[in-house]
Amino acid sequence: KDSKLLSSLKRSQLFDKITNIVKEYKIIKVYPPEIDKALEKDSGINLNWLEAIKTAEILNALQPDKAYIDCPSPNKIAYEGYLRRFLNNKEMDLVVEHKADVNYLPASAASILAKETRDKEKQKIKQKYGDVGPGYSSNPITQKFVKENFDKHPEIFRKSWATWKNQDKKKKQAKLDEF
Repeated sequence: KDSKLLSSLKRSQLFDKITNIVKEYKIIKVYPPEIDKALEKDSGINLNWLEAIKTAEILNALQPDKAYIDCPSPNKIAYEGYLRRFLNNKEMDLVVEHKADVNYLPASAASILAKETRDKEKQKIKQKYGDVGPGYSSNPITQKFVKENFDKHPEIFRKSWATWKNQDKKKKQAKLDEF
């Protein structure tokens, strides 16, 4: 199943099962400074392209004959082409599809490992900084946390994130009584 369709407890249990039965796996954590650097104005990279680059790093390390990729981009052909640019093995058999994590067991397992790893990282942030919500800009808890903390804890925010940029812009905007 798609990891988002599973409870936190079930994902945790499956994480341990998966890591114990697979021959090999690799998880790459990407932190805000690396994302910001990748998304710099003239880089030509967006979040989907960054994900393709990181996916290629994992595939290059594991060297499978075949890989099932859950495509984050609306354009599967362009995404697969971009991903292949970073593969050492250009002939690797790739299945790049939307909802691959629902349709293919290897992609489901990878989705569970990724989501569980993200949840553990979020838990560390929560313990250190308080309730940040799920980290999505549409969430009221996340919105409140960003508004109150965007400049107090810059190390946990992507400066390229529109939600952070909006708060920074509001702070820098001159008030009428400042003229």
